[in-house]
Amino acid sequence: MIPLHAAAHRSLLRSLPNPLLSSLLLSPLHTRSLPPHRDKPTSWNTTHAFVLSNPLLSLLERCRSMSQLMQVQAQMVATGLVSDGLALSRLVAFCAISESRDLEYCAKILYGAEDPNAFSWNVAIRGFAESERPNEAFVLYRRMLRNGGSKPDNYTYPLLLKICANSSMNRFGRGILGHVVKLGFHGDLFVRNAVIHMFVSWGEVGKAREVFDRSPVRDLVSWNSLINGYVRSGLAGNALRVYREMEAEGVMPDEVTMIGMVSSCAQLEDSKLGREFHQLIEGNGLTLTVPLANALMDMYIKCGDLEQAQEIFDNMTMRTFVSYTTMVVGYARFGFLDMARELFDGMPQKDVVPWNALIGGYVQANRSKEALALFHEMQSSNTRPDEVTMVTCLSACSQLGALEVGIWIHHYIEKHKLSLNVALGTALIDMYAKCGDIPRALRVFLEMPMKNSLTWTALICGLAHHGYALDAISFFREMLGDGLKPDEVTFLGVLSACCHGGLVEAGRNFFSQMTSEFNLFPRLKHYSCMVDLLGRAGLLEEAVKLIEGMPIKADAGVWGPLFFACRVHRNVLLGQKVALELLKLDPHDSGTYVLLANMYGEANMWEESRKVRKMMTNRGVEKIPGCSSIEVNGVVHEFIVRDKSHPQSKRVYQCLVILTRQLHLVENMVDISNLGDHPL
Repeated sequence: MIPLHAAAHRSLLRSLPNPLLSSLLLSPLHTRSLPPHRDKPTSWNTTHAFVLSNPLLSLLERCRSMSQLMQVQAQMVATGLVSDGLALSRLVAFCAISESRDLEYCAKILYGAEDPNAFSWNVAIRGFAESERPNEAFVLYRRMLRNGGSKPDNYTYPLLLKICANSSMNRFGRGILGHVVKLGFHGDLFVRNAVIHMFVSWGEVGKAREVFDRSPVRDLVSWNSLINGYVRSGLAGNALRVYREMEAEGVMPDEVTMIGMVSSCAQLEDSKLGREFHQLIEGNGLTLTVPLANALMDMYIKCGDLEQAQEIFDNMTMRTFVSYTTMVVGYARFGFLDMARELFDGMPQKDVVPWNALIGGYVQANRSKEALALFHEMQSSNTRPDEVTMVTCLSACSQLGALEVGIWIHHYIEKHKLSLNVALGTALIDMYAKCGDIPRALRVFLEMPMKNSLTWTALICGLAHHGYALDAISFFREMLGDGLKPDEVTFLGVLSACCHGGLVEAGRNFFSQMTSEFNLFPRLKHYSCMVDLLGRAGLLEEAVKLIEGMPIKADAGVWGPLFFACRVHRNVLLGQKVALELLKLDPHDSGTYVLLANMYGEANMWEESRKVRKMMTNRGVEKIPGCSSIEVNGVVHEFIVRDKSHPQSKRVYQCLVILTRQLHLVENMVDISNLGDHPL
């Protein structure tokens, strides 16, 4: 007759999924949720009296290599000591968790033993769980069930549930959970904590909360697992509520709790609450561990207090890679790029994260040439870029109009088989559109497997900017047909398309739809587009009424298009009024003076034109030098008015003279003297 427990084990075997998955990543479990022998030790040795009193076992405890262990093992076999369960467990423990571990040999010893005890199975499972082959722990577990001797216990399941915390092991985790319930371990505190951690790691915080609420006993690890689970799921408010419940039950927090609470404040960007927790840490005498200090720095940076983050960093006696990275991100975010670069250069080691932070900082500060230079430096350091790097570098190409570099980055993405996710695909479309290569932008758009509203918006804005008004509107309608909701930027692209295409009635309709159908309230840029659209069509009075009816005060971006339209349509009287509004907003804007003087000149009002020029001189207003750039063979060249620093400046000016002569030959050509200085 088969023993009852063996029959139960065979039933469980049939419910355990197979085959096993490979290449899994372990998700860390707080050590206090496991019994002491399962925590990763500094040594595999034991202080058990029987072990220390036995000459062979005492010798085994001093082994430093597998060859030494095999010599002791041979003596144990010869003396019969190997049949003792405790003695066997010492052999297994050395092979499983010592610095000289050999998991293959560990499994051989275990499979060859007559009746290994539960500790031997557990320590072997732990060895595989902590290795690069965690899935093989389930092979041991199945053999343990088949063995029919030692049964799994409350030490076994937390180890297995820890492995299952990886999202790819969801199916296995549910199978193991079924075993836990069948064998009656669901009431054990350590097992329950492991189950909570597993659900949290899967993002199923609701189920983790159910397990937590049904627990007859909860320790600090239970609370910490749930709090940090909410934080990881972006539910900072829930984490704070759980912390208040924990306080009400009189459970004292530790450093892990504080990491969760400080991270919650970072998500909420609540600096006041973050400082309260910082004071609580100091007031309760909690150890400011490196992870806790890193969390505090991150919180202060996200809450806008770089100075406090710097103070914590300066006072750290030991810093990790994360500490340096956090501060590099902070400096870059606040625009202190020189300080960020100095700290970055001093980092003992770097991965892709600090590189991305620094490159992103340069792009954010409109220093895109330096960003791309840093990207090339990153490649030289053998740090492999990721999708974030590519998105940032494509933004730099967009700013510079560096099409050739952008194409090279696209080839790099394809060569290294980086996933063309929504963010990366959208960045490629935006880069190609801003660099003027609409066919490539369309090609990327059509190849993307997934698109969101930002993807559609990038294409619509690109088409609008380059004059493909009807195509932009067509894609906008197709976007709505796919059930995607446009935002303010989408409508900016659509209104811009109407403006470039002279589609006044369509523009009026889209502008009205923003509020009536999509509950989006026009901003200054939307009003600027509408004023530009009406102004180009000569509907100056309607444009004025639109400005006067705005619920927000018009800025230069709104008055500017109307001023330009007044000049085009030679409405000097209205142009004067608009110019006065612009000068009220910025009395030192040289463009307003120059445009007004030119408008007077075109109307043969030379005296007024001279007065404007004189006013400009008296007020000390100087015309801002024009600047242009062009990319040749992947190198971006910049030119400023009267600048002769370029190595080929003579040839450039000779070419400009030739072009000017050719322009004069064209009939009905506007006098280029009214265009101001050339940006060369």
